[in-house]
Amino acid sequence: MISKEKNKDYSPEPKIDTRLKDWFSSDLNFNSLYPVSIQAVADKHWTPLAVAEKAAAFLAISPNVKILDIGSGSGKFCFIAAHQYPKTSFYGIEQRDSLVFICNDLKDRLQVKNVFFTCDNITHIDFENYDHFYFYNSFYENIEGTKKIDYNVEYSEELYDSYNRYLYKQLNKKPAGTRLVTYHSFGNEIPPGYEIVHTDYYEYLKFWIKV
Repeated sequence: MISKEKNKDYSPEPKIDTRLKDWFSSDLNFNSLYPVSIQAVADKHWTPLAVAEKAAAFLAISPNVKILDIGSGSGKFCFIAAHQYPKTSFYGIEQRDSLVFICNDLKDRLQVKNVFFTCDNITHIDFENYDHFYFYNSFYENIEGTKKIDYNVEYSEELYDSYNRYLYKQLNKKPAGTRLVTYHSFGNEIPPGYEIVHTDYYEYLKFWIKV
């Protein structure tokens, strides 16, 4: 189910003069670019800057690869990764059009050219169009008792299982050499053939390669 509500406390702002502040120097600086409602869930739902930098370094192995953030939310991973690797393309898929609206506006304000955001459900996305993947367990919201970003989309454990099955099947189709970074994932969406080559942050951050 795709959200059809715009963020009511947000309106487009002028382009940012990057000389005035290094927005990419800390989570505090970067998160301050978002409306208050988005900042309020940052600690739980948006990728920390240091995690994004490490994930991007693993995924952006050449300028011509296309990297997909599965459930991109506020777009934070894509923006940080794109800033770090300006010749590599980063794509975010997010089902809330309010967040995609914010991401596209922030893209213009930051003048970042190599990020692209699409409002759609993950089950409509063909992974054949992308080379490597980042996944911050965006399906976890569907589990009862978890903290939600908002209540503008449908939640259920059936959806959690369905999304995981779809991701499993899509990753299973990818060729050897495909790279994947997961953060706070249970691993049940990873098919056989993907091997962990490195972990970080007490094994919450995992780096995979399909062999």
